[in-house]
Amino acid sequence: MKPEEHELLSRTGAGTPMGDLLRRYWLPAFLSREVVADGAPVRVRLLGEDLIAWRDSKGRPGLFREFCAHRGASLYFAKNGDCGLRCWYHGWKYDVDGNCIDQPNEPPQTQFKETVKQKAYPCIERNGVVMAYMGPPDKQPGLPDLEWLNLPEGHVYVSKRYQDCHWLQGLEGDIDSSHLGFLHGIEAMKKATEHDMSESRDWVAQGAYPKFEIVQKPGAILQGARRDADAANHYWRIGAWMMPNFIVLPAFPGDAPLGGHAWVPVDDTKVWAFGVSWHPKRKLTEQELTWFHDGTPTGIHSTMIPGTFVAKRNKTNGYADPDAPPVKQPWQRIKIFQDQDTAVTESMGWDFDRSRENLGTTDIVIVQARRRLMEAARGLAEGKDPPTDPKAYRVRGITCVLPRDVASWADAVADRMDTSSAENFCPGI
Repeated sequence: MKPEEHELLSRTGAGTPMGDLLRRYWLPAFLSREVVADGAPVRVRLLGEDLIAWRDSKGRPGLFREFCAHRGASLYFAKNGDCGLRCWYHGWKYDVDGNCIDQPNEPPQTQFKETVKQKAYPCIERNGVVMAYMGPPDKQPGLPDLEWLNLPEGHVYVSKRYQDCHWLQGLEGDIDSSHLGFLHGIEAMKKATEHDMSESRDWVAQGAYPKFEIVQKPGAILQGARRDADAANHYWRIGAWMMPNFIVLPAFPGDAPLGGHAWVPVDDTKVWAFGVSWHPKRKLTEQELTWFHDGTPTGIHSTMIPGTFVAKRNKTNGYADPDAPPVKQPWQRIKIFQDQDTAVTESMGWDFDRSRENLGTTDIVIVQARRRLMEAARGLAEGKDPPTDPKAYRVRGITCVLPRDVASWADAVADRMDTSSAENFCPGI
């Protein structure tokens, strides 16, 4: 990778090529449970912008630029009530769309509220998460047709986690299947509580260098990691990356919920990892919800420090519980899948120079995703709209066993990966 390509991928602020690209998509902005009607505004930082999330008297979520359009006072201190957010400094009030609806410090004859607009981003709320669009209004696409956004209430659980790394470092861990047997290992798989990995874990452990195959789609890359199962069959872990930062993971064993992430930059140095678990055919059980809230040995959600979105096990404590027994080497203290992933991605340092990497054949998905992002960012800078078709997101991750002589794994599993019907869902292995 050339230094200029590293720079292109690294910067996400407004006016940068990658920042402008990310703003052309609907992105998870905050969790529904972060704001209540007429409750306290909440500070949110996305793509290097300081914002305020809030919910009006009718329950509608809003996302504003933090600083009042009048004199720049922070709307974190604004008064929320009577269907509007009123700046504490001079009382200017805004509705959820950013329209100024009151200027109490101006006499009636000099008010100009109809010409004032607080910067507000459109929001759509689905299944516990508020999606926001931060790009040009005339280019606003349809909401991505992600399966978890369209399921009935009770089928979806969404968490949010702060990570001290670049957004691509976290995302690339999701599309790197070769690390599974090394970073996590068979012993950790044996401790799974939320699903039984006994059938597939030996295949993963013995398949140190899976064969990767990809299928390019408009707005997405399907990736299959192939390992030996037996003399007649291969074991496949199949997931997808979708523009620009959505991941569906290979299915977990049994009738377990599916999983995925949306990696949303806080800025160029930090990321919000929105973890999503969902089941296409049934509501999540109370046991599953408890597992997701508390974090599990092989899951994608973390236990948080109360009142924050910072994982309890983090960089400051070596990603381990304080009462963990002594070990010979630091890595031995980190027992949970998600903590292991976080530890290695944060260890790189957010500004690690990608031009110093030495990528191999098992990095093919990472290489292709980067190329697609760079091509789209450069194309947008030249006036070419990026792919935003909502139908491109109708993809489900799976794991399966297929005959070694199958002509096309993608054709063989096309129905199972299609989210158009919950009946296509099949348990993983």
